[in-house]
Amino acid sequence: MQSPQKVVFEKAAKKMPVIGILRDIPQGEESACVQAAVSAGLTLLEVTMNTENAEVILSALRKAAMGTELVIGAGTVRTLKELDKAIASGAQFIVSPTTVLEIIQKGNSAGFPMIPGALTPTEVEIAFRASASYVKVFPVNMVGGPSYIKNLRGPFRDIPLLACGGVHANNAKEYLEAGSDLLAFGGSIFKPSLMKEGRWNEIEKDIRELLIATGRS
Repeated sequence: MQSPQKVVFEKAAKKMPVIGILRDIPQGEESACVQAAVSAGLTLLEVTMNTENAEVILSALRKAAMGTELVIGAGTVRTLKELDKAIASGAQFIVSPTTVLEIIQKGNSAGFPMIPGALTPTEVEIAFRASASYVKVFPVNMVGGPSYIKNLRGPFRDIPLLACGGVHANNAKEYLEAGSDLLAFGGSIFKPSLMKEGRWNEIEKDIRELLIATGRS
């Protein structure tokens, strides 16, 4: 039986299979960010742990998202210490740029959806065998984009894949059609300059455009 955290994550992913990645969001912009994401139709949002004041921001995002369908996670989790901080700050799912087995094991033991990063077929297999909920193929745009996902789908029909790196409105649907189960976008929409200036209306518009392009909105 799935843990409560995994049930919540899967429900959000089924509704809209896209994760927004917040890197370097300024502290104090959490409520505006959540409002923009929810209004655009996003259901999954992560803040990277190498963002300044990440723990405080993560907690504030969780508080701002209460009463909405937005699920908040932590990204760029590279150490057990960062994992502990993310969980203590209220993260509902965990994303890493690479596959670190002890991070996956500890997060799984606590019932969290774990999404490690991988690139080669061997890395994808290792991550999946470590009980990853999804495997983040990153940076997918550097190795063929949708065509690479399609090729991975040949041997890996049973592995849930998340495409990350260079995902935008013009290729989002192509990634899904190639076999991606989830997509992720970051700085192409959550531009640090726009977030710093509080231009959340522009960010909301760009999120909505990408979500509509998936054909799932």
